[in-house]
Amino acid sequence: MSKINVGMMSCFAVKRWPEPEVWCRIIKEELGLSYAQFSFDLLDPRTLEGPRAQMCLRTKQATEKYGIHLTSAFTGLASYSFNLLCHPDIGMRMDALDWYEKAIYTAAEMGAWGTGGHVAALSMSDFENERRKDYLTTFLLESLEYLSGVGKNVGQKFLLWEPMPIAREAPCTIDGAKRIYERVNENAHIPVQFCLDLGHQCTYTAKGRDRDTYEWLRQLSQYSPVIHIQQTDGKGDRHWPFTEDYNRKGIIRPQKVIEAINVSGAEEVTLLFEIIHPPEIEENKVLDDLKESVEYWEKYTK
Repeated sequence: MSKINVGMMSCFAVKRWPEPEVWCRIIKEELGLSYAQFSFDLLDPRTLEGPRAQMCLRTKQATEKYGIHLTSAFTGLASYSFNLLCHPDIGMRMDALDWYEKAIYTAAEMGAWGTGGHVAALSMSDFENERRKDYLTTFLLESLEYLSGVGKNVGQKFLLWEPMPIAREAPCTIDGAKRIYERVNENAHIPVQFCLDLGHQCTYTAKGRDRDTYEWLRQLSQYSPVIHIQQTDGKGDRHWPFTEDYNRKGIIRPQKVIEAINVSGAEEVTLLFEIIHPPEIEENKVLDDLKESVEYWEKYTK
């Protein structure tokens, strides 16, 4: 049996509750959770050094005050807009490497165990050119090996690579994920692991088991110390809450998730709610949805 922890990704706090003291209090006192993942949408690692260091300190102090385990720091919607380590321009790739290096330093200052997220997206022209695709994949793997050394030097336990729902953002198949996991860890200084997401099995080119959320969990949970949980219909990356209305529309069932993780042989996994409301949704509604989602999962995890 796998040990299952449950926590919250701080994306819910972006622009609404950016103060570390506030979002930590919400996670602990209103939602009753003790695990969290920090979203870099709350703090760009390239923020001016003074305010960046101050926010790192405040985050570390707030997590300690409320007894929250900060599992990791993760890219958010802002970084997801960029090609990062597979940008077609080498200058932009080097800039992305610098961004990720600063992200690791920032995560370590906060006391997070690991750093990661969306790492790269190929352009359409590079995706359709096998020579360029191979070259950029090699660059990506070498970049992650280098970043794993950075992580080791500042005491990180792991790097996280999130399989995405787009074929240009590898890995998006189970076999592809296994192959790339072996390659990137051949020379890694700390483990480069996955952060699976229950809403990412919707790649339009994928078929069969690659469209099966539970098969991803059975095959890869042992390589994924944290997993994003969201309600989804399997047709898109929805980030819906686990409320009564969305549970009727959605395909994610907690009992099946836990059973699949147990089958994988994973020793310990932290499930992190990654629920994203549109900016115009009223704040009390956001909190109510988060509370209902936590209560729904507690029936299966406590």
